[in-house]
Amino acid sequence: MPDLSFRIESAEAVRHAAAPLLTFRLHIENAVAAHSIVNVVVRTQIQIEAMKRRYTPGEQAQLEDVFGARERWGESAQRLVWSHVVVMVPAFDTSTVVELPVSCSYDFNVAAARYFHALGNGEVPLVFQFSGSVFYRTPTAPLQVSPISWSAEAQYRMPVAVWKQAMDYHYPDSAPVLLGRPVFERLHAYRRRHGFEDWEQALSALLDAAEIETA
Repeated sequence: MPDLSFRIESAEAVRHAAAPLLTFRLHIENAVAAHSIVNVVVRTQIQIEAMKRRYTPGEQAQLEDVFGARERWGESAQRLVWSHVVVMVPAFDTSTVVELPVSCSYDFNVAAARYFHALGNGEVPLVFQFSGSVFYRTPTAPLQVSPISWSAEAQYRMPVAVWKQAMDYHYPDSAPVLLGRPVFERLHAYRRRHGFEDWEQALSALLDAAEIETA
């Protein structure tokens, strides 16, 4: 059966995409020269290995929204699932490079989005776990299929700046907030009543009033 190995070469933000998007360059190598790869269905789960990097005090404070109280991180801050991706890899013999497209969310209901937003700089330790099917031929056999080894994975330290750049392409100097319809209607009515020109003015007024009450 084919012996495939995987390596992430790089990551970059996609400027002209319908939504925030990253692409990872995935290098695949076939160690068995006698096997001609017809195609590969690669299923990838990407996880964040949160405890494999250091965090500043400011980052730690924000990450309590993701992992809970700091003293519990030994249990709660393990691997955080970020994304699942499926790609079709065309025919190759010894090696090839394909792109893994990964959509990025700024929805703060998603733990991974809160995690990335909390980081100032540095790198994010990622692990890519692969599964799927390999279709191949040998000099003496017709088309065959075998699974990708269950142990196939790759490590990659992605610069935080890459994720922030993807967000900046779509949300320059801003961040989207998703509201339930009842809350949105209340905010919309408040904005109309007070004659605010935009949502920022309405929200700023509400925050200012709340800060005065709690001062």
